[in-house]
Amino acid sequence: MWKEFVNSISKEYHFKEPAQKFEIAQIQKELNVNLPKELTDLYNETNGVFDNWNCPLVWSTSQIIKDNQFYRNFDDYRDIYMPFDNLFFFSDAGNGDLFFYAILKNGTIEKNDIYVWNHEDDSRNWVAASLKHFIEGWITGEIGV
Repeated sequence: MWKEFVNSISKEYHFKEPAQKFEIAQIQKELNVNLPKELTDLYNETNGVFDNWNCPLVWSTSQIIKDNQFYRNFDDYRDIYMPFDNLFFFSDAGNGDLFFYAILKNGTIEKNDIYVWNHEDDSRNWVAASLKHFIEGWITGEIGV
């Protein structure tokens, strides 16, 4: 479903092999979060979505762990940014801004809403109602930063 959806918007993206169950479980374990169903479904088809230059539209499972841990644990950021513990980053804009789901309570992501974190002013703004709307909006240019 996800591959067909992306390809229906643009042929300029490619896909990896599906993420292994242990890779998805590793995200949940390392970041103490339950993934939204739409993101789990995407990872069951492909371990990330990448453009022709291999830049990710949706990060791989390993990049999700690496980058979320970095932002949550980098001491220098604690003095200049609000905490990142309630943000689940899964994509970037290529300019330092990051897209995320909000982690509400007990490690759950209760809504499919997508937000963007602005690295220059630390703002966090809503951009899409779901992963599907985010992907379509980003590819078509309806969503920008």
